[in-house]
Amino acid sequence: MKLNEMLGIRYPFIQGGMANIATGEFAAAVSNAGGLGLIGAGGMSADSLREHIRTCKTLTDKPFGVNLMLMHPQVDEMAGVIVEEGVKVVTTGAGNPGKYIPVWKENNMMIMPVVPGVALARKMESLGVDAVIAEGTESGGHVGEMTTMTLVVQVADAVHIPVIAAGGIADGRQLAAAFALGACGAQMGTCLLASSECPIHPAYKEAVLKAKDNDTVVTGRIAGTPVRIIKNAMAREYVKQEKAGADKLELEKYTLGSLKKAVFDGDVKMGSLMAGQVVGQIHDIKSIEEIFEELYAGYENTVRKLGQEL
Repeated sequence: MKLNEMLGIRYPFIQGGMANIATGEFAAAVSNAGGLGLIGAGGMSADSLREHIRTCKTLTDKPFGVNLMLMHPQVDEMAGVIVEEGVKVVTTGAGNPGKYIPVWKENNMMIMPVVPGVALARKMESLGVDAVIAEGTESGGHVGEMTTMTLVVQVADAVHIPVIAAGGIADGRQLAAAFALGACGAQMGTCLLASSECPIHPAYKEAVLKAKDNDTVVTGRIAGTPVRIIKNAMAREYVKQEKAGADKLELEKYTLGSLKKAVFDGDVKMGSLMAGQVVGQIHDIKSIEEIFEELYAGYENTVRKLGQEL
């Protein structure tokens, strides 16, 4: 069963829960375009999360969900908010959501944690989640070590629940590959940064459009907090200092508030321009609906061509 059939949506696509970007308005726009919009709780308080959920409800009658970052200091309160507000889909990142699962299941919520490897995927299956999102290191933002190509197939072989591929998917050929690896759908973020509905600063969007194939870098690998961003002055200085042995406190002065600088202020020099390796494929601003239509048509064309060649 494809992801769209599971969720009752048009396309087998989930929008990534991008902190400070994935607002209630943006999630609603994604849902209205046929995907599953997610409100990214990472840059919110529990109260603002509630407001964004309510806003999303007023803007769409389609399914939507919330992404919870489990390292958030208010995650316990947020886990309760999504129950109180009747949210039916939740994705999680940066940890194990096990303590929340019983209550979420009691409230008929669909639970889909992001996993960086087989061990956590198996653990999540044993706790009764509905699906897992296998996110490869090609993705933007916080990343693991395994590539999508290697991760998805191993997770799909290891569990008996649906697997959603994430990382490195921005056109139909990559979507076809994700299905071939055993995924039932795809989570995407970077390709939606260049959508007309995305609320990031125009300068951030311009940086996405200008980026080439090798214009991302992972900061924080040595410190154990790897994040993929577009190369800029902040990234270069961070990596330089990291290699020189700077401690976490010293490095924090480069990253503290850097995502907000990029998203809200358009600071493309010292802001954290989170984006995945597919950024080199993105050249134009399009509506979310256009992005989805072209991606799915490209997938169907790819499958058709492969069938003719076999």
